[in-house]
Amino acid sequence: MSAAMERLVGQFSDQLWRLNNLYTITDKGGRRIIFKMNTAQEALFREMHNQNVILKARQRGFTTFIQLFMLDACVFNSDIRAGTIAHTLPDAQVIFRDKVRFPYDNLPDGIKAAVPALNDNTTELLLGNNSGIRVGTSLRSGTLQYLHVSEYGKICAKFPEKAREVRSGALNTIDKDQIVFIESTAEGQDGHFFELCQGARTKKNTGEPLTPMDFKFHFSPWYEDDAYRLAAGSVGIPPSYAEYFGKLRGLGVNLTAEQQAWYVKKSEQQQGDMKREFPSTPDEAFEAAIEGAYYSDQLARMELDKRLTRIPIDTGIPVMTTWDLGLNDSCTIWFVQAVGMELRWIDYYENSGYGLEHYVNELKKRREQHGYVFGDHYFPHDVNNGEISNGKSRFDTLVGLGIQPVAVPRVQNVNDGINATRRMLGKSIIDPVRCEQGLKCLRNYRKEWDEDRATFRDKPLHNWASHGADSFRNFAQGYVEPSIIQPRQRYSRRSSGGGSWQSA
Repeated sequence: MSAAMERLVGQFSDQLWRLNNLYTITDKGGRRIIFKMNTAQEALFREMHNQNVILKARQRGFTTFIQLFMLDACVFNSDIRAGTIAHTLPDAQVIFRDKVRFPYDNLPDGIKAAVPALNDNTTELLLGNNSGIRVGTSLRSGTLQYLHVSEYGKICAKFPEKAREVRSGALNTIDKDQIVFIESTAEGQDGHFFELCQGARTKKNTGEPLTPMDFKFHFSPWYEDDAYRLAAGSVGIPPSYAEYFGKLRGLGVNLTAEQQAWYVKKSEQQQGDMKREFPSTPDEAFEAAIEGAYYSDQLARMELDKRLTRIPIDTGIPVMTTWDLGLNDSCTIWFVQAVGMELRWIDYYENSGYGLEHYVNELKKRREQHGYVFGDHYFPHDVNNGEISNGKSRFDTLVGLGIQPVAVPRVQNVNDGINATRRMLGKSIIDPVRCEQGLKCLRNYRKEWDEDRATFRDKPLHNWASHGADSFRNFAQGYVEPSIIQPRQRYSRRSSGGGSWQSA
C-alpha cells in the first residue's frame, strides 16, 4: 500500500478527523461550510461518557455536533441504531432535515455509493449497511445504541407526559454501555432534567467515580463562545452589572471588557430570560426565569436592584401573614412587614398533611424565639369552608386558636391579581435565605401550556409552585390593592375568646 493510501486509510479510521473534514453544514449566515468543532463541541467529544447531561447556553452547537456524531457512527459502522427526541415533531423534522439528511447528502460520492440511503422520508435515514438514524417525540420502541434528547428541560416543563415517556420508554431502549446525550437550557427547578443535572453535579463535585449508568454533567456557559463580544468602551457598564461581574470574578469567572459589553446589551434585550438563555453558572441557570413564568422580569429587576437581600427583623414593626390553605396540598405562609411604602418579606413557611393548629404553632414559635409581633393575617376566600375533621369552618377554628383572619374574596379575574402582584414586587424586598422556598415558588409560577395549540394558556399552571405564589398574591389582593376586588368584601372579625397571644 502506498504512503498516500496508508495516510488516507488512517484518516478515515480517525473519527475526530472525519468529524472535522467530511460533513457539510450551513452556518448562521446560510453558507455551506465544512463542519469544524468549536471549543464546546470538542470538549464534549473528548470528555464524553456513556450517559451525558448537558446544561448549556444558547447557540453552542451541541445539537449539530451530536447529530453528526451519530450520523458518522451509522455511516462507518454496520447495524447501528440512533435516535433523537425533540419536544415537537416539527422541531424533530427540522433537526433531521438540516443536521442529518443535508450532511449525508453532501458527503463525498464514494462514501454514499458504499453506504447508500435506502429510504427517503422526513424522520428516518436507513443506510445500506443496516444502520439508521431516526427522529421523533418519544422513540419508545426498538433498541438504540445512541440516543439524543434535545431541549429536555422544555419537554419536562411543557410536556410532562412526554418527559415521563422519555424516562420510562426511550431511556430503556439504551443498554448501559451505549451512548446517551440529554441537553437543554434550564427551565426552572422542577422536572427530570433538573434532577438529572443536580445528581450529576453532585457526583462531579465530590469526585465520585461514574459507572456506565451514571450521568456525567457538562456545563457550557455563554462566555466560552468567541462570538459573544462587543467592542470595549462601546457600552457603559451600569453599577448593578459591575457588581454582578465582580461576583463572577469571585467564582473564578473573569470576563473581558468585550464580554461585559456584550452581556449588558444582550441582557437589555433578554431581560428576565437572560440567565436562563445565557447562564454564567449552573446555579443561576436554574434560579433564572422559566419560559411562561409570570414574575420573571420583576424578579430580575429586584436582583439587579439588590432587593433580594438579607433583611434584619425589626421587632418594633408588626408582622403580617398571608396564607394559602390546602387540605391535600401544601399550606403556605408568607411573613411581611410594611415600612412606609416598602414591603419587607422576612420569612416563609410551607408544609402539608397537618391541621391548622400546626401552622398556628409555627407563628407562636416565631413570636417566642424571634420576637415577632403579629398584625393582620390574610386568608383566601375558602377560609370559611368547613374542616373535614370537625365540621367547623376554618375561620372559626382559627379564631379558637387565637388568630383573627382577614378573608380576601376571590378576585374576578386571576390576571388582575397577578398584575397587582407584579406591581407589589416593585416595592418589595425579599430575604432569599428565610424565604428560599417561597422565592423558588415565585420563580417557577408559570402559565399552563396548551400542547394542541403549542402556546401558553392565559391561566396559571397548578403545581407545587402555585401554593406559595397564591399566598403571595393573596396579600396583593387583600392588603396592597383591595380595590381590584369588586365589590370589596371581607368576613367580619369575630372575638377570639381571649386568643390575644399574637399581639402581646
